[in-house]
Amino acid sequence: MTVPTLNYVSCPDAGGSHRMAYWQWGSGDAPHVIVCAHGLTRQGRDFDVIAQALLARSNEPLRVICPDVVGRGRSDALRDPMGYAVPTYVSDMLHMLGQLHAQAPMRTLDWLGTSMGGLIGLALCGTPSLPLPVPVRRLVLNDFGPVIQWEALKRIGTYVGNTGQFETVQAAADAMWAISTGFGPHTPEQWLALSQAMVKPLPGGGFTLHYDPALAVPFRALTEQAAAEGQAALWQLYDNVRASTLLLRGARSDLLSAATAQEMGRRGPKARLVEFAGVGHAPTLIAQDQVEAVAAFLLEPDTPRDEKPRGGTG
Repeated sequence: MTVPTLNYVSCPDAGGSHRMAYWQWGSGDAPHVIVCAHGLTRQGRDFDVIAQALLARSNEPLRVICPDVVGRGRSDALRDPMGYAVPTYVSDMLHMLGQLHAQAPMRTLDWLGTSMGGLIGLALCGTPSLPLPVPVRRLVLNDFGPVIQWEALKRIGTYVGNTGQFETVQAAADAMWAISTGFGPHTPEQWLALSQAMVKPLPGGGFTLHYDPALAVPFRALTEQAAAEGQAALWQLYDNVRASTLLLRGARSDLLSAATAQEMGRRGPKARLVEFAGVGHAPTLIAQDQVEAVAAFLLEPDTPRDEKPRGGTG
């Protein structure tokens, strides 16, 4: 397997600054950049399979960028856990994109976001006048929409912050599988590969999950009423999107309902919907049919729809 390079960008915060890590695949000077952003407690190496598939299938050089959102993976933890929120994540991504653009100008920018990564992408694409280097051309929302089911958030709240202690990587992988069966069928080899980057060694021996347990602080402060009130703002972001949009949904998802997915096909960017049978929240983009759906969308030639004005720029 080709190995990505690990890079960092310095990002400001209320306490001064922090470093966000990102993994870079492909050509460092490629003008076509695809950012892959992960879910709540995950990290950028989740996208190893899809990154390699995109590089193998593309007819042009690509830069595939997979950040470790702050507090996850190789990125710093925040001093104030209440900073683990969308405004921080969007600011960090803008700094990362600015650094990438300074290193080698980008002409095309696409965004693939799983769950929380989809929320970040929605904010970037749907907020007017953000200083993006170039507009987002294509947006992939992986099992995320403006209406987030409260029961799914309660389920996630039962484990977020419980980073645990495990004797082996395999034991950590087994524990993660117990709360991740919604990801759908995986071979033991696939699941272990997906789990490797999710753990880090402890000084006294053993392993723990590779994220800041303080992520649970703002997550558990969220109420059902606040979540419901936020739906109007999320729909407004979605309606502002001008990028061509692909919506992926696990047919068994408890976070993105079928009704919300259908509504996303009728309004805003009128997302093209692809559902995966036997999968819940969220598709890991390892299975061949999932890889095919994403690669076909991101690598197909531009259409007239891609040429209309896009949101997220001044």
